[in-house]
Amino acid sequence: MATASSELFVYKGVDKRGNKVSGEVTSQSSTMAKAQLLKQGIRANAVRRKPKPMFSGGKKKIKPMDIALFTRQMATMMKAGVPLVQSFDIVAGGSENKTLAELILDIKEDVAAGGGFAASLRKHPKYFDDLFCNLVESGEQSGALETMLDRIATYKEKTEQLKAKIKKAMTYPIAVLVVAIVVTGILLVKVVPQFAETFSSFGADLPSFTLFVLHLSNLAQTYWLIILVSLVAGVFLFNKAKQKSKAVRDVVDKLSLRIPIVGNILYQSIIARFARTLSTTFAAGVPLIDALQSVAGATGNTIYEKAVLQIRDEVSTGTQLNVAITHTKVFPAMLVQMATIGEESGALDEMLDKVANYYEEAVDNLVDSLTSLLEPMIMSVLGILVGGLMIAMYLPIFQMGQVV
Repeated sequence: MATASSELFVYKGVDKRGNKVSGEVTSQSSTMAKAQLLKQGIRANAVRRKPKPMFSGGKKKIKPMDIALFTRQMATMMKAGVPLVQSFDIVAGGSENKTLAELILDIKEDVAAGGGFAASLRKHPKYFDDLFCNLVESGEQSGALETMLDRIATYKEKTEQLKAKIKKAMTYPIAVLVVAIVVTGILLVKVVPQFAETFSSFGADLPSFTLFVLHLSNLAQTYWLIILVSLVAGVFLFNKAKQKSKAVRDVVDKLSLRIPIVGNILYQSIIARFARTLSTTFAAGVPLIDALQSVAGATGNTIYEKAVLQIRDEVSTGTQLNVAITHTKVFPAMLVQMATIGEESGALDEMLDKVANYYEEAVDNLVDSLTSLLEPMIMSVLGILVGGLMIAMYLPIFQMGQVV
């Protein structure tokens, strides 16, 4: 593995067959880079540091979907009969994300030096969790690494697609709230004061609704900075508290499941993740108890994490999986029935895969429904806010017209 002082070098040379080759390698010096290439059967004629771009916006982040793509490409290469080390070079060379390319080359160096694939991945826990590494290790031990990488790629792709749907479902309500706050703030700070100057010359009592809006406008003009800072600080502190405090996470996870429509989407996604993860790990030959340990952290909700750990404890004492799932009282009957059929037929992974597909499709439909529902809702909320403020401002004018 490259140390913190390692740099990226570009090289040109010839391989064992005399073919001209070129590429990139991560090393501490050009001399060490030549030595590394020589071990791979490449005699380098030129090795130099890769020049850095004059105008760079910093390193591009590696996203979970990038890891899913890397896994899919590795599976494809290995199925085509390309050796593991050479597969790393091909995938890294075709990556548009240079940070990901550096990571892949770093892993390649470890593997080329005699380290196992799973052992190399464990050195990068930021990008490869225990579940990923355990599945790769299982594939190495069984001699079916390309098949396991294909399963992992499918799992990662499905998981990230599901996360994207959940993010989409959560973004719409937040967008409605933010737009409503921004529009209301602009009206109170910029528009209402113009009417207030006009009303000051009326010399008559204003309607209660108008006085209420004028009072809100005064508060917004006076304390807008404090309100803005308080909102930002509140969101920041809430996120920190959620990260640090288990009690806060428990409360948030519990309440989030009770949110109308969105709560149902979160519930369906949890069941989909549970079924998908358990199906993948069980099909990979991971013992059920160890698989349940991995599944617990993949649910994404502390309530269901505790439920899965309860299932694991009961299964370890000899209880059937479907019975243990029933005892938690938080999983749907369909999952229990499919688990029962799977255990009786010896096809548990296939049954769980069907459950995962069903609930992933259900989440997709619910998100589409939410999107269709919120589009008119956004217009309604904004209409009520803007219309309410305008009525409050024009109400005194209407009353004066009636007096005249």
